Amino acid sequence: MDIDPRRAPIRNFFAGITEQAFETQLGVADPPLIDYLSGLLTRFVRADAVFACRDLEGRRLSQLGDLLVEAEQRIGDARRKIYRYIGDFTLFWAGVYPETLSATREPRASDRLTHYCEQGKRSYRIASRIPAYEQEFESENEVLERLSEEFELCVYGLGEVRREWERREGGDEGRLTVIL
Repeated sequence: MDIDPRRAPIRNFFAGITEQAFETQLGVADPPLIDYLSGLLTRFVRADAVFACRDLEGRRLSQLGDLLVEAEQRIGDARRKIYRYIGDFTLFWAGVYPETLSATREPRASDRLTHYCEQGKRSYRIASRIPAYEQEFESENEVLERLSEEFELCVYGLGEVRREWERREGGDEGRLTVIL
């Protein structure tokens, strides 16, 4: 993946704290997985990347249910990409901002986190089993499979990443969200 030079500092920031959280705190020495997660954080710094998925008519999809329906309507690489996106979307919210999943008036709001995790694991598994058309994404399928298998660990690890970036910013919770 090519890195936009303007985003290199944020990429380096996320690479460092993601590596520290996963390798040092959790004992997970898996460079491809850690690289994928730091890339996810770098991409999702921008709100347009968090809500990048659109339906076939071009409407932005921001609800998990709508994303799942759309994924079922796609085939081939487009299906793989949307399931990968669903995995990324659910992992990001469950790991980095889980409080947003329970900040609702729905009576069973606590079930949202569990549902997000279940759908994220499922989506990564589906994406990992669809052959990648581009050679560079073949090895990504192995990472997607590991993300499916270790989803909860990755959720926890991303929570640790968030705590570390907040600690480095002097406890100003969510400061990075300013650039969303």
